[in-house]
Amino acid sequence: MSLPKTLAEDVAKNLVMVAKLLDDEPERAYGYSRVALRLASRVAAVREAAGFASYAVGKYAEALAEFRAARRMTGNSELWPVMADCERGMGRPERALAMAGEPEVQKLDRAGQVEMRMVAAGARRDMGQADAAVVTLQSPELASNSIQPWTARLRYAYADALLAVGREDEAREWFAKALEADQSGSTDASDRLAELDGVEFVDALDPEQAADDDVSQPVAETKAEESKVEESKVEESKVEESDAEESDVEEPETDDLPSDEDMVEPEADDAEDVEPVAEATSEGQAVKPDADGDDR
Repeated sequence: MSLPKTLAEDVAKNLVMVAKLLDDEPERAYGYSRVALRLASRVAAVREAAGFASYAVGKYAEALAEFRAARRMTGNSELWPVMADCERGMGRPERALAMAGEPEVQKLDRAGQVEMRMVAAGARRDMGQADAAVVTLQSPELASNSIQPWTARLRYAYADALLAVGREDEAREWFAKALEADQSGSTDASDRLAELDGVEFVDALDPEQAADDDVSQPVAETKAEESKVEESKVEESKVEESDAEESDVEEPETDDLPSDEDMVEPEADDAEDVEPVAEATSEGQAVKPDADGDDR
């Protein structure tokens, strides 16, 4: 189906954003897919993109509907494995397992058949058939030494299935093989290996670790404040010692000091007696004879 040029450009822009954001920001990718779907719901590529965006955010029923619509429009079966996985996501592993036995699987290319095998193994585990899941994944593709885009994921799925049945040593071996093939970092095989080896990695940007650091910060500040308080106490102690030394100097006892009642002011007559003495002294100085005996 062809679209007017302007509309086609708008749809294309939204589909580009879906592809760009699908892995890292699936919620935003989903939003762009809904816009494209409103603009061109009869375009198979739009329905397929909308299906993958819905699948990425866990809207499996919605995704399955979009995949079925795209399959009807195109007539091909390449979406068969992801459609089966949507059945698993909706809690219907038996339907996913039934789809693994349908003729459509034979129409898939090698990558599609490997994908379908992993979905079937997952359905087996959902149904509590862990040993059957291990057997389901055993295939020529798993034994091959060639590295394909799906190799790391297949080996990882097999290692995880082995771990589920308690075959830890074999699981470790296959996690290592998955890591060896995982050139794009599509799995967390390295973390699983570290977990099996008892190694724990601490993320420097871990929010919980940051929260612990925030909690410890006030403790450091409290210690600093306590140190300041201790210094202040030391200074106060020095001041007290200095005051104590000064207090050792003997002060006159209050009993030896005359009281206010004992301090009697001279009476007026005494004051007159004192005053002439001062005048006489002054006059005596004035009439003091010189060395030659003359008075001046």
